[in-house]
Formats: sequence, structure tokens, C-alpha cells
Amino acid sequence: MSALAAFGIGLATAAILLTLVWIIQLFTRNAGLVDVVWSAAVGLIAAEYALLGDAPAPARILLAALALTWALRLAGYLAKRMRGAPEDSRYAAAREAWGKKADLYMLGFFLFQAVAASILSIPFLVVAYMPEAPSLGVALAAIAVWFVSVVGEGTADAQLHRFKQKPENRGKVCAEGLWRYSRHPNYFFESLHWVTYVVLAIGAPYWWATLASPVIMAWLLLRVSGIPTIENKQASEKREGHDEYVRRTSAFIPWPPKK
Repeated sequence: MSALAAFGIGLATAAILLTLVWIIQLFTRNAGLVDVVWSAAVGLIAAEYALLGDAPAPARILLAALALTWALRLAGYLAKRMRGAPEDSRYAAAREAWGKKADLYMLGFFLFQAVAASILSIPFLVVAYMPEAPSLGVALAAIAVWFVSVVGEGTADAQLHRFKQKPENRGKVCAEGLWRYSRHPNYFFESLHWVTYVVLAIGAPYWWATLASPVIMAWLLLRVSGIPTIENKQASEKREGHDEYVRRTSAFIPWPPKK
């Protein structure tokens, strides 16, 4: 199967899954499930490309293993976080702003998410159709980047969860563990994860196309739906120590805090 046909299947997969989520939220009135399914959809697209591609088997197996493990961890964490919780404030605010057309606009937003998942998955396509398997050194380097990013993001998520579970921390800013060095370490490691496939694709004919994913992901988290949304909410809530935390702590890249 051609790479273009495989891309179409990946796009259709994401669109179908997120349309099903849209139907579900018509009844639950909670759009937060889209984050869980989006993460799982990206991993599923990688698996599809690995099955459909014509790259040597070791490259495709490694691709599927890395992407699926990342996707399952992230989707599982998000599912656990949203269980029993009210709708995420981002979606609740959008629903209120859109008024009577909220359901229609939400469908458009979900389908846009499907397109975004397909574009971000282009590195998977490049790896799945590379003519030669990556060298041992390249494969080990990609695994090292993946390991640091996934373990780092998982650690940041766990540290924040433990902090929020303690009643004495209610209304305070988490500045423990990785959160002492970055206000959003989970976002940093999420962006780093996409560098994995840039490394893995070294030597592929369209290697340069893999560069778009980490850049797009970092831009989204830094400028669009990540840090701006969360920090605006935190500023409005005025958590204890928020201003001082922002002053001394790197926004994205983990770095020693300012004195």
C-alpha cells in the first residue's frame, strides 16, 4: 500500500474515533473524553502505519512499540484523571461561549483534532516507509530520547497528582520535584517525545518532514492550548505563591530556579 493511502486510513481512523467521542458527549455533556481518545488514536495510527508500511520489520516493530506504549500511558493517565471529575474548564468555557451552536462547533473542533493527529503522525509514516532499517546506534539514540521523555512526563504527572491529593496543598502551587525546575515539565517532556521519531527516521528519504511534529507540538503547548490556557486560569484563581513561582521558575525547559 502506498504511503498516501496509509495516510488516508490514519486520517479516517482518527476522524471516526473522534466523531464517536462527539456523539458520546452529546449525552454526557463532558467533552474531556476527546483528550483520552486523541492520545489513543495517535498510537493506533502508528500501529496502522507499522502494519501497512514496507520498511524493514525491525523499524516498523520499534515504531509501533514506542508509539503505542507512549499513547497507552498518556491515555490511561488522562482517563484516570477525568474519572468522576466535571468537564474540563476549557471545554466548559467553549460550550458556554458557543451557545446554541456549541454541539456543531464542538464537532468541527473534534474533526480538527483528527486532522492534527494525522499531521503530527507524519513521522510515523516516514519511519514505516523508510527503505532501510535504522542503524543500531540510531535506534538506541531514539530509544534513549523516548525513555527520557516518557519517564519524565510520567514522573511529572505522578508528582502533581500526589501534590493535589494532600489536603494541606489545596489552593497552593506545586513546586516540588520536576515542578521546581519548570512550571510545565509534563509539556516539555511531551514535546521531547516527538523528537524520538526525528532521530529514528535519520537516513530516510523524507527525514526532514519529521521535524514538523516536535515544532508543532511545542508551539501548541507554548502558544495555543497549553501554557496560555492553564496559566490564565491559575492567575485568575490566584493560588498561594503563584506570582513568586512564575517569577523564579522556567516556563517550559527544566532549569534551576532563579534566586
